[in-house]
Amino acid sequence: MKRTSVLLSVLLLGFAATLISRDPQTDPRLKKAFRAPERNGWIMVRLEGSPGQIGFQHGYLLAPEIEDTFKDISIESAHDEKRDWEFFRATARDVFWPHIELEYRDELTGIVEGLNARNVKLDIWDVVALNAWLEQGYYDKTIEGNAQSATAEHCSAFVATGSYTRDGRFVIGHNNWTSYSSGERWNIIFDIAPERGNRILMDGMAGLIHSGDDFGVNSAGIAITETTISGFKGFDPNGIPEFVRARKAMQYANSIDDFARIMKEGNNGGYANTWLVADRKNNEIASLELGLKNVTLQRTMDGFFVGSNFPEAPKLIEEETNYDTADRGLSSNARHERWLALMAQYKGKIDVAAGQKFLADHYDSFEGRIDPDERTLCGHIDLSPRGVSSWWGPYGLAGTVQSKVTDAAGAQKMSLTAALGHSCGLHFKAAPFLGKHSEFAWTRNILGDMDSRPWTAFTAK
Repeated sequence: MKRTSVLLSVLLLGFAATLISRDPQTDPRLKKAFRAPERNGWIMVRLEGSPGQIGFQHGYLLAPEIEDTFKDISIESAHDEKRDWEFFRATARDVFWPHIELEYRDELTGIVEGLNARNVKLDIWDVVALNAWLEQGYYDKTIEGNAQSATAEHCSAFVATGSYTRDGRFVIGHNNWTSYSSGERWNIIFDIAPERGNRILMDGMAGLIHSGDDFGVNSAGIAITETTISGFKGFDPNGIPEFVRARKAMQYANSIDDFARIMKEGNNGGYANTWLVADRKNNEIASLELGLKNVTLQRTMDGFFVGSNFPEAPKLIEEETNYDTADRGLSSNARHERWLALMAQYKGKIDVAAGQKFLADHYDSFEGRIDPDERTLCGHIDLSPRGVSSWWGPYGLAGTVQSKVTDAAGAQKMSLTAALGHSCGLHFKAAPFLGKHSEFAWTRNILGDMDSRPWTAFTAK
């Protein structure tokens, strides 16, 4: 009897050991990763190691958020592009995947493995399609022969240096304009220490290997952000996906020249942006207007660049957009006018606090008064008297969803400040909005409240 009891104990211990060895939390890929407690709505994760390890950590630590983000993006994409999700999976497989280099294939595959370890049943084509969602529309318009149609505008941003800033060093800031339903989910702070390239601190969405709205700093002292080019047309299906180039530039750029080279190599025209860049090592700043055919790089050590979705190069405007530069009532033109006024007004006084104030600004330069709407730097399309659908087209309810600012001193410490929701203090509540706008009933299962959260500092650990 005693011998039987001992044997049973050994068997039970062996079974327990088997269970422990199969427990994903003991997976050695998770050893250097962690997820910090939520702070003012932000979730910060630390990812470190090889591409596969970083991907697994990402998928495992953020599995609930990735599943939720996937639900939102799949519903939004189906509604906006009038296609089912199988179309986006096929595009991920046939158009984007062949042009993704091995390092990022491994990271994307790692995300899937991390998700599956948490019993989230998404596969590689779901994850690639999720990463490509911001450039998917550019491809769709091309294959539909509808390349003249406008793409939705995203974001307001600035970078300044020299005589324009309080300490003569750079300051950079950005607020993200997107649909309120997806914007509520743009709440991840990634601290990534890859085995190759630079360490990265950036904002982003769960499941994306790039920032998406593209705000971040790296350990080489490069700070990066962007705003989209309004009414852009053109896409090269044989090019490298924008999400791959954006992540690679964040990881490997050691200079402004590096950044421009990486973004231009294999440019597919997807998610066409004007990129604003700063180099902490010499406080030089730059603007890279990256069209598919026309590319313009400007740089200075004493001045500023601003972005609010307006194209600048005349040749790019003529050949690659349907943009009306003369319409002062356009959101992008009105915000551009406001940026120029603020840069002049705050010359010599721009710092992080001023940048935070800019991104919460409610002055409508077309009307000449304070009026939070789609023409103000802090965008409130839901409050526009012109209506949400008429301005944003099929994308409907959109505007500022979060903001970030840092400076040269912050970049040296690999830190940034960030605020979720409208940083001006105005809250968005879903129920009363949906009660007044039945045309957005399709968002009922993905649209939530978007409260204004305080500015919060994050530093790579």
